[in-house]
Amino acid sequence: MSRESLHRIAVLAGHNALLRRRDPAHLISYLVMPMVLMLVFKAMIGDPAQVVTGLLVMFSVLSMSDVATATLTERVWHTWEHLRATRARIPEILVGKAVPVFVVLALQQAVLLGYGVLAVGMRPPGSVWLLALAVAAWCFALLGVGTALAGVVRSQGELSTLCNIAALSVSALGGALVPFALMPSWAQAIAPISPGYWATTMLQAAVKGDLAGTAGPAAVLIGIGLVAGAFACRRFARGWGRTSLL
Repeated sequence: MSRESLHRIAVLAGHNALLRRRDPAHLISYLVMPMVLMLVFKAMIGDPAQVVTGLLVMFSVLSMSDVATATLTERVWHTWEHLRATRARIPEILVGKAVPVFVVLALQQAVLLGYGVLAVGMRPPGSVWLLALAVAAWCFALLGVGTALAGVVRSQGELSTLCNIAALSVSALGGALVPFALMPSWAQAIAPISPGYWATTMLQAAVKGDLAGTAGPAAVLIGIGLVAGAFACRRFARGWGRTSLL
């Protein structure tokens, strides 16, 4: 990657970081709500790791709307064509938008994991770097899928609907809301189709310090992120994400 490319990405990332700082409402709400629910679910489920990782997965999927919004707003504001008119290529534009959101997602998950240890009773992770790998893999998958969604939806209403449905579906099928062993047999059979299943399994393994149990699901999530990111680049490059669609 050339210095010019890195410079363009840095400029775009700085601009989008400024937009994120000016509108922290989603970050705050997606921190406060899971914190409250963790205390409630702790008394119901009794397994702190299940409670913390499950709600983390659910609310990070809700946060995926922020990923898509970073690109969707350019279409709503009719500034997407201005970006396309610059020297920045599609991958550079998408990466520049993704970097600040990646930081926000990682911050959200780090705060919730720390809260889980201090307030919910989850035991400290066996390896901090292993947990960091799990968080990075999950954030990468969310970025890829969220960016792909931005090239499909036509309005903020469609995006909110999809993210809300996805959050409940991914969480329920992935074993984020109740332990996997307590799920109906039909749900257990189809659980692996849900990214939430791999995310929950990976995070719980990382908390235990299980390298093999973390690496496998992490590879699956990274693969999901790569496929979704490639789809997003192709879709935007062909003009399907331009303002003319609105």
